[in-house]
Amino acid sequence: MTQPSTNKASLVFLLLRVAIFTVVVPASVTAWIPLYWLFPWLRGEVTPNRGLEVIAVVLIAAGAAGYAWCALDFAFRGQGTPAPIEPPKMLVVQGLYRFVRNPMYISVLTVLVGECVLLKSPIFVEYAVLVALGFHLFVLFYEEPVLRRKMGPAYEQYCREVPRWIPRFAPRRAKNAL
Repeated sequence: MTQPSTNKASLVFLLLRVAIFTVVVPASVTAWIPLYWLFPWLRGEVTPNRGLEVIAVVLIAAGAAGYAWCALDFAFRGQGTPAPIEPPKMLVVQGLYRFVRNPMYISVLTVLVGECVLLKSPIFVEYAVLVALGFHLFVLFYEEPVLRRKMGPAYEQYCREVPRWIPRFAPRRAKNAL
């Protein structure tokens, strides 16, 4: 009888670590660093255009939802967190990962694009471009080599089937599931 409660407790602590990582890293990239440290004057500079505000809110909400979906897939399917120090133990190829290899980064960038629309700030656009470049370099020089070493042929097959940044419309086939 203690096994289910141990698993439940482990899952709760895993979800807590995912939440802490989310508040520390993605929230830092999208809010704490740009709006409170680099460009604090932008906090009050919301676009007075209602149409753009709606577009911005949709982008921010879609990005946040995409990130949450991916983070939960990491916890429930991969048994890990988005943090490089506690990555998933199993390769996650379900959910948004069927369409693109880096949906979590794309989700964070979608939030930043929404903020760019909301703030209409050239400096915030420059910041978003630098973040995108940083993500790309991190994926190329750290994340992909580590995944190739840890996951081997399964990750190689996944890379052949799913694009890195541009989502494809047809999801990865379930018959080839890893």
